[in-house]
Amino acid sequence: MSRPAKGLTRFSDATLGAFALVPSSETLDHLIRYLSTWSGTDKLFTLVQYTFKLVAPVLVARAKLQHRVGLRKEATSGVATSFTSFANIIGDFKMLGRFLGLLPILQWMIAMERSPPPTRALLTIERLQGWSMLAYYPLEHLYYLRAHNLVPVAMPSIMSLVRRTSKPVHLNANALAMWSCRAWAIYVILQFAHLIQDRKLLLMREKNLKKGKGIATEDKEDLRNRWDAFWNEVVANSANLPIAIHWSLKQGIFTNDIWPTILGFINGVAAFRSGWKATALPASKTRSTTDVAGNIAIASKKTEADSHVHI
Repeated sequence: MSRPAKGLTRFSDATLGAFALVPSSETLDHLIRYLSTWSGTDKLFTLVQYTFKLVAPVLVARAKLQHRVGLRKEATSGVATSFTSFANIIGDFKMLGRFLGLLPILQWMIAMERSPPPTRALLTIERLQGWSMLAYYPLEHLYYLRAHNLVPVAMPSIMSLVRRTSKPVHLNANALAMWSCRAWAIYVILQFAHLIQDRKLLLMREKNLKKGKGIATEDKEDLRNRWDAFWNEVVANSANLPIAIHWSLKQGIFTNDIWPTILGFINGVAAFRSGWKATALPASKTRSTTDVAGNIAIASKKTEADSHVHI
């Protein structure tokens, strides 16, 4: 190879091949693995959405203060307006993405009957949760379609197939949103009953391990991860409950929108943390984190409903 050709090759390697100098990143691999699922993407956007919703009023207050002391001509913040608009776009995007959310719920309910939970109480709770989601999704879909004027206010009823005189069904977007949130609220309340059963199973497992002569390191790590998943779910569900109740009532329970935003942010952090741990690669000679959390936290087929708020 001639010297000019070698020089061109080196130049090409140093410029076009510059990424050869970038070391591989386990964090980047983990992030791609996490965001390659709809659930992971939804959790990330939920965190971004509520972060913007929290920052926006702070920027508005800052602008008003600066205007008052003469440091700003107008008491408004263009950045806050952009943050709020982008948060609304994310909310719309998430709701549109949930149009296929009913499919994994159906898959989960079928799998549950083939491989039921360890106790009868858990089976009953999860069955009820599944049915609440079967009500939730169609109601939310109708709300979305009506809110965007994609379906008419009045639609023919099923009885119109057999009777011409049957009255049409009137779709009220606010009522549909409220009833879908009530179905979600039932799910959230049932999850507290689920967590009570989870705690009993964890205490029983902990007691059985202590009875043994020696606890293996793997068992200790497994139990620690199970408790971590349990408390993470307690935090997430505790944040969800007041939001679910608020959006299930005509007048709500909060007079200031900042409280649902704060609770939504708390849930977003907890949900993202749970998903991040669930997609971590298993350590050597230990079970995967997904398996560890499987009997405690809601499976990914169920957690699609965790942040379903009509904002």
